[in-house]
Amino acid sequence: MVRLTINGEARMVQGARDIAGLIAVLELDARKVAVERNLEIVPRSAYGATAIADGDRIEIVHFIGGG
Repeated sequence: MVRLTINGEARMVQGARDIAGLIAVLELDARKVAVERNLEIVPRSAYGATAIADGDRIEIVHFIGGG
């Protein structure tokens, strides 16, 4: 279990070791989000290689299509 601040909200998250795992635990579509970890944008290609740790601040922006 890791303590994160996600979009300004303190949360306990279990089962995620990296950004890719966090996106999966949160049931988000990795193709439709942008992620920032501790004020640094995480490239989509690095989601699986970017570890998360206790106290990290994560911002997730959802892209919504429409016309």
